[in-house]
Formats: sequence, C-alpha cells, structure tokens
Amino acid sequence: MPQAGLKTIIALSFVLAVGFLLVILSCALWHAYYPLLVVATYVLAPVPNWICSHCANPDDFVESSGAAVLDLGRFCTGFLVVMGLALPMILAHSGIIEVPAMIMSVIGGLLIYGTIISFAMFFQEEQEF
Repeated sequence: MPQAGLKTIIALSFVLAVGFLLVILSCALWHAYYPLLVVATYVLAPVPNWICSHCANPDDFVESSGAAVLDLGRFCTGFLVVMGLALPMILAHSGIIEVPAMIMSVIGGLLIYGTIISFAMFFQEEQEF
C-alpha cells in the first residue's frame, strides 16, 4: 500500500482546490448556481460505502454473511457518482445551465471525487491479523 507523505497531501489538496474552483466558476460565470449540487453528490458519495463497511460482519471465516450489505453500499455509491455526472448533463439538456458550465462542472466533479478516492486509498489503515 502506498505511503502518504507531505507531498501527497499537498498534491491532493491542490487537485481538490482546482476541482472546487471549476465547479464554483461554472456557477459564477453563467449566473446559474445549480451545478453546486454536484459538490453535494460527490461529498456524499463515499458515505454509503463507509456506513455499510462498518455494518458488515467482520468475521473472516464466513465471507458471504456481509456481502449483501457491502454490495448495497457500493450500489448507493455508484448511484451518487452517476448522478453527479448526469445531473449537469440533464441541466444543460433542459437549458437551465449552459454547455460550458456543464463541462466545467463535470470535470470539477470528477476531480473532487477522484481526490476523495485518492485520500481514502492513501490513508487506509492496514489490518493486522
């Protein structure tokens, strides 16, 4: 597992700031603040995985006991990620926001979610048996 150092934290923070900047600019430049909903979906996306991983059975001998709960968490996370990508596209298709705002919002949202996944990967605790 990769070790997280100070350079990793600084790089991920920079990418997260660029993602938030793109989403905020997609709202401010075209005076439509609906793309801010993308930030909420990407911030809430890891929560079902986190909750369901803590609710799953920690017994290592029986693997099928907690699989349904973990699958539910992955499904809800996938739903929120797809909703974060599709929401700006639907808003642009309906004419509520402009197409450049949609592009900036989707790219910013992908940067935000990618940063959240990277933070989780770099700071994951090792389980010792």
